[in-house]
Amino acid sequence: MKKLVREYEFTPEQLNSVKALAKKLSLTETTASLLYARGMDTEEKMLSFLDPGKQHFLSPFLMRGMKEAVELIARAKEEGWNVAVFGDYDADGIGACAIISRALRTFGIEPYLYVPERTEGYGLSIRAIDAIFDEFLPDLVITVDCGISNAEEVEYIKEQGAYVIVTDHHELPERLPDCIVVNPKLHDDYPYDNLCGAGVAFKLACALIGERAYAYLDFAALSTVADSVPLLGENRDIVAEGLRLIGKSPRPAFAALLQKTAPVTAQTLAFTLAPRINAAGRMGDAHAALRLFTTENEEEIPPLAEKLNLYNAERQRCCDELYAQVSSRIREQGAYGNVVMLAGERWNAGFVGIVAARVAEEFSRPALLFVKHGNMLKGSARSIEAVNIFEALKACSEWIEEFGGHSQAAGINVKEENFERLREALDRYIADHYTREEFTPVLSVCEPKDSPRRLAQELERLEPFGIGNKRPLFAVQAEHVDANQVKPDSPHISFPLDGMSFMYFGGAKDLKLLRSDVKKTIVYEYNLSTFRGREYLKGFVRAVLADGLSGKRVELDALEEQLHTLGLPPAGERMDTESLNVLLNERLQSCAYGLAAVCFSRGTLAAFPALKGLPVDVFRLSSPNVGNTVLYAPEEGCDLSAYRDIVFLDAPAGDPCLTGHARLYYNGDICGYAPIKESEVKREELLKIFAAVKAGGLRGDTFAEAVAACGGLGFGEEQLLFALSVFEELGLVVLDGGNVRTVRGERKDLTDSSIYMAAVRLKEE
Repeated sequence: MKKLVREYEFTPEQLNSVKALAKKLSLTETTASLLYARGMDTEEKMLSFLDPGKQHFLSPFLMRGMKEAVELIARAKEEGWNVAVFGDYDADGIGACAIISRALRTFGIEPYLYVPERTEGYGLSIRAIDAIFDEFLPDLVITVDCGISNAEEVEYIKEQGAYVIVTDHHELPERLPDCIVVNPKLHDDYPYDNLCGAGVAFKLACALIGERAYAYLDFAALSTVADSVPLLGENRDIVAEGLRLIGKSPRPAFAALLQKTAPVTAQTLAFTLAPRINAAGRMGDAHAALRLFTTENEEEIPPLAEKLNLYNAERQRCCDELYAQVSSRIREQGAYGNVVMLAGERWNAGFVGIVAARVAEEFSRPALLFVKHGNMLKGSARSIEAVNIFEALKACSEWIEEFGGHSQAAGINVKEENFERLREALDRYIADHYTREEFTPVLSVCEPKDSPRRLAQELERLEPFGIGNKRPLFAVQAEHVDANQVKPDSPHISFPLDGMSFMYFGGAKDLKLLRSDVKKTIVYEYNLSTFRGREYLKGFVRAVLADGLSGKRVELDALEEQLHTLGLPPAGERMDTESLNVLLNERLQSCAYGLAAVCFSRGTLAAFPALKGLPVDVFRLSSPNVGNTVLYAPEEGCDLSAYRDIVFLDAPAGDPCLTGHARLYYNGDICGYAPIKESEVKREELLKIFAAVKAGGLRGDTFAEAVAACGGLGFGEEQLLFALSVFEELGLVVLDGGNVRTVRGERKDLTDSSIYMAAVRLKEE
């Protein structure tokens, strides 16, 4: 279950500063609080943040190696050298090549461009160097977005008689290349070290040709967003200026990929443009993306853009297939350690990074996926925000052949024989350096104190949003919510709350939870849109967090769920309550993952002190990360197949969950279906209930809601709910627009109802 934390909590002195700044800058207190909490704690910093742009650009010559790089490039021009540019195959590397090649041409040098395909591996390689020298014979090689970890390859270039300039942004290895190196992470006077590779290339372009390099800010903006570096400091200024440039006059390559005129945001760059550029490299044709971004022939652009669109569609299909294979393997092998590591022989190396990122997010742990090549495994690592995967790999480097990257992502090669050793070493390192709490997904929320419309308008000034400057989230408390699908069978729902309209995309899975009276926190972001000149404000729901121990009607909701899952209970080991407590204690102490405790009556939890402090989910799991949890009133088909141990705290009367290969235990002391066992099943009694229902007046979105609203019609709430479930199965009653309506028809036999027959069987046991 996700954890809510306040985005800001201030001391009285800080709060006074926030209020003063809000008044001085004519901001709401909420906006001023957000800025203050994100490091803008002075008027100057707030104004700078609210007005990002080129006026804040830093001098490129503050960066170590920049002066020497410019001098060497100037010499290359004067002496007529051949200059080659070597870049990476992703959106950052392609953007960097586009920037530096244009800057060199403007400066007076026609460069040779080389980007390896993904199958050649990341960074400089002897094979790639040989290919460049065979075709071009350069006197100077400039790397962009790579090279910092290629000390040996740089020496090889020098042995061929060429000079080298390395421009990169990745973490510094122990041994630096012996050449001119431009990297903001070097110790120097440059105050910002989070530029991406194209950002560094842009600064070199500025050093070479001055403000004429600003024409390439669209490339720099795209690469900055694509490489997931923080959108703070100079990165924020680069992206803001790049978006203005795209919005004012998108270059043909961008226009061909966008295929629309809607406003372009950082999210557009991240989810529309960047995937298409990356798709070319992932599909083995990085040259197509490079050509699109470097050609001067506009007739080439439409077919190249269409090729990238097709690559992206194919990439999506391939990633979905790979994700399905990885998910299946995880369910077979389990994911109960501090890191998820898998290898496959036929997986495509171009997609493992994307899928690893998805797995890391889903399981709230670092994920490493490898592809086998002979006795070598080549893979990609992706991490969660709390865990620096680069440092973890560095600490376990004795089992690694080579790796490179940054805190959240890395490329890694390991011998097959060292795979398990690396997994064990990473698991130990993470256990020793991080707490369990750091693996809990966190949502930072604000309390909206101001006019929603004014606040939403002010928040637009915090764009561009992204890493390091996330779109602010807000939280509102609710119990029963009048939620409905936007149209029949739609996965999306909408509802009114606190005087505002909310939209929950893909929220149909939480419809039962929203309609129940369980106390819940709805996490949302403000969205302003304009249609036909009119401005509309909505809350876009991002999460629903429930207090599983609350709600007066939830016992009826739980019973309604159980009535639909009656049947043969799952096979498992029968234990008493005391023994189960011992088992639970043992499992909880040994591992933070793999245990699901299931109950059908909330009162059952009182008998299990071992579970105190665990999150309690209702109806369905709130997180797929297989963290130890309690699930109350599981809905039909609830998927627990990734768990190692499933403990039924009270004996079930059916099998509502998908349990996969889990070890199953159930309590022989406590009955989880007492209300069903105690229900009256005599025909004459059920006829009386049917007559009362036929008289009308029952209203609700579910039978449980209708029963709670009428108090059971004098028959008892649980008895009435049982009867309604039987009648519905027989086609005698339906829920129609919030009304419980009887249906005229032929006489039905109670024995045709599986619910009724299951209740009879339970009473006879």
